[in-house]
Amino acid sequence: MSDLKITSRDAATGPVLEISGELDYASAGELRRQVTALVLRPGQRLVLDLTAMEFCDSSGITALIAARNHALAAQAEMALAAVPANTLRILRIVGLDQVFTLYAETDAATRP
Repeated sequence: MSDLKITSRDAATGPVLEISGELDYASAGELRRQVTALVLRPGQRLVLDLTAMEFCDSSGITALIAARNHALAAQAEMALAAVPANTLRILRIVGLDQVFTLYAETDAATRP
């Protein structure tokens, strides 16, 4: 088990949050705090890079939905990049793969 670590950087399309470790009940609030602190402009794309995410429970999924809602409220987009297979399976089971914009890799998600 590893603690959640969130690193932010800017890309041509907008902010990128690199999420590593476990996104669960104990840590989902931190993602929510960091996302709501972002000032997004209309037309930007917030990308959550999940390459190093090791685990995601229902609280983590809820935090991802909250991030999408924050982006939409700012008239921006939100995308998930490099979603781990176990999390992608959950997103598909509950139909969220039809709600989130998904990219196989972060480079594709950050191309203008």
